[in-house]
This record gives sequence, structure tokens and C-alpha cells, in this order.
Amino acid sequence: MRAAVWGSPIAHSLSPALHRAAYAALGLDWRYDAHEVDVAALPAAVAALDETWVGVSLTMPLKAAVLPLLAQTSSLALAVGAVNTLLPVRGEQGARAGWRGENTDVHGVVAALAEAGVEPAEAGAPPRSAVVLGGGATAASALAALAQLGAREPVVVVRSPERARALVDVGARLGVEVRLHRWSEPLPVAELLARADVVVSTAPVGAADGVAEVLAEVLPGGSAPAGALLDVVYAPWPTALGAAWAAAGAPVVGGFAMLLHQACRQVELMTGLPAPVEAMRAAGPAVPEQLLTR
Repeated sequence: MRAAVWGSPIAHSLSPALHRAAYAALGLDWRYDAHEVDVAALPAAVAALDETWVGVSLTMPLKAAVLPLLAQTSSLALAVGAVNTLLPVRGEQGARAGWRGENTDVHGVVAALAEAGVEPAEAGAPPRSAVVLGGGATAASALAALAQLGAREPVVVVRSPERARALVDVGARLGVEVRLHRWSEPLPVAELLARADVVVSTAPVGAADGVAEVLAEVLPGGSAPAGALLDVVYAPWPTALGAAWAAAGAPVVGGFAMLLHQACRQVELMTGLPAPVEAMRAAGPAVPEQLLTR
């Protein structure tokens, strides 16, 4: 049986290593490859999938572009507006009847935050304040994860609130009220992050370095930030923001944890078996232990 990750660019993807490690641990003689597929090539690529395919992982720029090509889409993926997993839909007598879109990125964010000690509302007190740094596609999955954790009024810090209005609509579909905050200077952003119960940075590499440089200035008396940080960057790691957060004594987890746990959920959906989490973790890059405090 076959599976793969599609996107453009795709050469950097860790998904093949994670999924292949899972198949080896589960005793499955399956293939998992990486294929360069852009938006223009996506319809033909989906149409070419035959009965040997058990699923496809999608990365940028395909997560929204695939929506019109699907026979079914989960309610979560529709709310977020992004699909990162294709699974076969079975019709009468088991024949394939198209593809279903799922979103496992949200699970990845929730599980990564759990590694930093952030628990869902039913397990304890929900985060009173939550901040998402950056307004791209990953920010929508972060909002869904924070909604599951019980954050009702998350703040999204963006360069242009006018161009991020779609995230307000995502929040409305998720039942939360998103407040947009303009990212102008590093100091006020650092102040906002330091006070939050939970922070998810979806900013690209280097974008939050200025915030990291002034973080210590906004912490009174050498205290730690109020909450945990998930920085979705996984290479290079640590980011300047992740290192500054850990140096201040607050829990931080990097993007590999999110990638790992979303891949685990994909493995479970594609195989029907529990994911071998530690075998998959071992297939990824080494993560400095001092950057994951509890």
C-alpha cells in the first residue's frame, strides 16, 4: 500500500521519516514518499490516485486548494478552511468513492501544548488568555486548538489586521471571538505575549527575533512569562523566541512536537492502528531537553 506527502517545496519535509518509522514499528510493508505537487498539478494528482493509495498528507500550498476536489470534508477542516490529510471514501461493496479531507494539524497543536503542560478545559482551568503570533494558514489551526482548550477570546497578532479578517471568520465558525492586534514594534508584542496563559507562534523563521530580544525587559524582577509557548518552527531549532522563553524559565515546545503528533494522527487514520509515538519521535531531529521545561 502507498501514501505520500505532497506540497511545494517538499524536499525539506520530515513526514517520510516519521511515517516510515511508524510503518516499520507496526510491521507494515507500506511505501511513503514525498512528491512535489503545486496547486496547478493538484487536480490531476488526486485523479491519478488508485486503489493502492491509503492516504495523502498535504502541506503548503495545497491545504485550501484541495477543498473543491473532495467528496467529503470533516467539520473541523471546514471550520479551519484547511485540509492536511486525504483518506479514501468507500462506497457500495467497498469501492472507493472519492476522498475525504481531514485536519490533523489541530490535534498536533493540542498535543504539542500538552507536552508543555497545557491541559484541556475538562482536565483543569482553561487558559484565560491566549495569543497567536502571525496570521497565516497555521494560525487558523492554532485558533481551533485553542478553542478546544477552552480559550474563548484569543488574540491574533498580525502585521496587517485588515488582511487577517478571515481569521475572525474562522473564530466565529469555531465559536470564539478573535481579537486582532497590530504587530508594530517588538516591545508591546513582547508585553502581550509575556502576560498570556498560552502563546502559539506561527511566525516564520526570524520574524519574532526582535520580540525575543526585548522579552527580558518586560518581565518584572526577572520573573518568567505567565504561560507556555509553542513555536511551530522546527528547523532551525531553537528559535530566538523559544530560547528566550526557556531562558526566562517558562515552558516551551517546538514545532517538531506539533509535526510529530499530527503525523501520529495521520498514521492512525490511514492504518487503523495506534501510532507508535516514541518510534516516530526517535526518527526526528534531536530536541534540546533544556528547551522543554514543565
